[in-house]
Amino acid sequence: PYFIPLPFLPQFFINFGTMGAVIKTRSAVKNNKAMFDIGVAGPIAGFFASLIVLIYGFTNLPGVEYILNIHPDYFSQASNENALVLQFGDTLLFSFLRNVLTTSKDFVPPMTEVYHYPYLCVGLFGMFVTAMNMIPVGQLDGGHIIYSMFGDKKHQMIANISLAVLGVLGIAGIMNNFFGFKIPFGWTGWIFWGLILFFIIKVKHPPVYNFEKLDPFRMFLGYFSIFILIVTFSPNPISVNF
Repeated sequence: PYFIPLPFLPQFFINFGTMGAVIKTRSAVKNNKAMFDIGVAGPIAGFFASLIVLIYGFTNLPGVEYILNIHPDYFSQASNENALVLQFGDTLLFSFLRNVLTTSKDFVPPMTEVYHYPYLCVGLFGMFVTAMNMIPVGQLDGGHIIYSMFGDKKHQMIANISLAVLGVLGIAGIMNNFFGFKIPFGWTGWIFWGLILFFIIKVKHPPVYNFEKLDPFRMFLGYFSIFILIVTFSPNPISVNF
């Protein structure tokens, strides 16, 4: 594994340290079953690890005094007008856990304050990295899974569509950030990630020597991994407003 460092960015309150890793195999993978097993193991493990952290975070929320110790003037909107705001994007899973695991008696932080809550922040960021890796393009884990499940032609079609969606989301983010548009989705980072996929990771998945139909259990895990992508993906995962 080659770990991808993420430097501390104090101006954006970001100190995660890593964006995961690129894993290089020592020899060619000979069949799609082995390719599938390689691809599906990481996302499922990362998903459940992040899920446990999020469940703990939502079931152990501190009281409102916690945020007031950080921002004594939190409820005074006038004092926060010119503040730098880091906002994480909501996801289907995060929203579901928030609605199911909290009550009206809990102070549930808005997405602009999640980075002050370590368990919620780490769990959400873990989901974000998992979703990035599950995009079904090239040699991302999502690419391994879709290729192993459906073969080269369907993978190529799904990969092209996925890259086009990232392009649309990235352009929407640029329009919002630099031209004042109010499109309810989009993040400029998707353009950067799309360029990495296109020029470095590549859109097409390399062939394997022996392609066989996957057994029902592997197909179940494959569809479950697609479900993971759906519930953890955010069109606008991170935004910084000045």
